Amino acid sequence: MSRKVHVTGVGMIPFAKPGASAPYHEMGAQAARAALEDAGIGWEDVEQAYAGYVYGDSTCGQKALYRVGMTGIPIVNVNNNCSTGSTALYLARQAVQGGAADCVLVLGFEQMSPGALASVFTDRPAPFDDLQRTGQALRICATCPVLRACRDWALRNAVYGVAGGMTPAARARWRATHGIPEPVVTIADFLPAWVVASDEASQWLGGDVAFPTAPEPRTDDVWSGEVGRG
Repeated sequence: MSRKVHVTGVGMIPFAKPGASAPYHEMGAQAARAALEDAGIGWEDVEQAYAGYVYGDSTCGQKALYRVGMTGIPIVNVNNNCSTGSTALYLARQAVQGGAADCVLVLGFEQMSPGALASVFTDRPAPFDDLQRTGQALRICATCPVLRACRDWALRNAVYGVAGGMTPAARARWRATHGIPEPVVTIADFLPAWVVASDEASQWLGGDVAFPTAPEPRTDDVWSGEVGRG
């Protein structure tokens, strides 16, 4: 079942720089009441609520909305960085569109700290670690004196990681555009070179195993620096 979904009420309150506004739960409750008033309904008419925020402990949504009322409805806390607000609204729309609820409230708030944004949980891997490592590798590749030769080899042989100044996705797009076959990954790719070179490993793998070698530097401009922008 799919139903049309309408936004029937909106509430927004002023906010100031960090430290100059009221606490998040007070501002959130005030905004929620304003939305209910704009829609002409009471809190008892709301069947579900979605609270979006990034900087806060779990169940901050309950802290804010319990000041409006406690009717036992499910309150879902949403944290999806810059798309938190749109994600909360999307989930609420799904609930109404699918028939799980007739009236849903979406609340967004944030209580920031002064200064630049920083990680809160420093004792565990950060979500952006991989992206930062990729960016660092690309910056190193950009100044590499053998970039063209490395890229020529990478487009024909590299499967994982940054190679030739390109990510795996960029290499895949370039291969698809220019008719270059995707490299074939074998078990030999996961073994140390000394194991692959041994007679026992060669027999176990079903024959001679050879690793691809990088080609000689090209004299034309087929794999120029423009490739990395694809």
